[in-house]
Amino acid sequence: MDINKLLNNKDEKICVVIPAYRVASHIENVIKGIPDWVWRIIVVDDKSPDDLAARVESLKDDRVDLIRHEHNQGVGGAVISGCNRALELGATILIKMDGDGQMDPAFLPEILEPILTGTADFVKGNRFGRLESITRMPFHRRMGNLFWSFMAKLGSGYWNVFDPNNGYLALDADVYQRLDKKQLHPRYFFETSLLVELNIIRAVAREVPMPAIYAGEPSSLSVVQVVTTFPGLLISHFLRRVWLQYFVLSFSVGTIFLSLGSLMSLFGIIWGVVWWYRSITTGIPATAGTVMVASLPLILGFQMLLQALTLDVQSIPTEPLSKITGLRRARIQQKSDR
Repeated sequence: MDINKLLNNKDEKICVVIPAYRVASHIENVIKGIPDWVWRIIVVDDKSPDDLAARVESLKDDRVDLIRHEHNQGVGGAVISGCNRALELGATILIKMDGDGQMDPAFLPEILEPILTGTADFVKGNRFGRLESITRMPFHRRMGNLFWSFMAKLGSGYWNVFDPNNGYLALDADVYQRLDKKQLHPRYFFETSLLVELNIIRAVAREVPMPAIYAGEPSSLSVVQVVTTFPGLLISHFLRRVWLQYFVLSFSVGTIFLSLGSLMSLFGIIWGVVWWYRSITTGIPATAGTVMVASLPLILGFQMLLQALTLDVQSIPTEPLSKITGLRRARIQQKSDR
């Protein structure tokens, strides 16, 4: 199927959302680089202190819809405002691009193809999909992204997504409507929280390899900010996902392994600590039986938790959720039969 025909299909209303803050020097080129087949471009001025809004308005592009926040809401808050506006206008596909010029619009067709062909609900760029992209990435970003990628896989349950922090993404509008918007983080944890909420509703996610573009600009994320805020946010969203997926919305073998594994591991740890403390304070070594009472539940509990993790990896959503998926597949089938 010719991707250009899908992109220019009048039934699809593709909307690009650009959260913008302190990117006045880049925003004009970013908007000019967006292809003509994009139906709307929504720029969200997140209380930027520069002349960003004036530069956007000077372009005189009829596709552009400018939203101006009275208070800075963060990148997540800006994206949510833009997506909500796109839904009001009637968009069928939402694309998030940053305003700093790091996201090449040439990859838009590749990002959109899985959604347009009815094989995915959500698509992200993957900066680790090509070796040359990895070698170009600054070392500290590479290490930080690799570590956080693994943690985000665990938190979101999308084990097939290798670059969860990549903000270049496309999302079916119908699927976005089903999300619990209150759970989407308003700032830099937005992408990860979005993945968690998408997995809770069982949306299908895909990735598209693309290069990372760096022009020497400093990252707006500090190491202190990441270390002090991200772990707590990830744990809370992980617990929310596990609770909903394994105890509220469904009950499976994974639920049993997770429950028994957690209880047995907790018992083994508590029992071992108590008797270790008694041995230290009394000077009397614990008996072999006492040690076994602690170690056996720990070993079995750990094995059960590993099995629960394996089942979680295998339970990645595979069937697209969007109600428009069937229409897209039928449309392609009709054209292929001609």
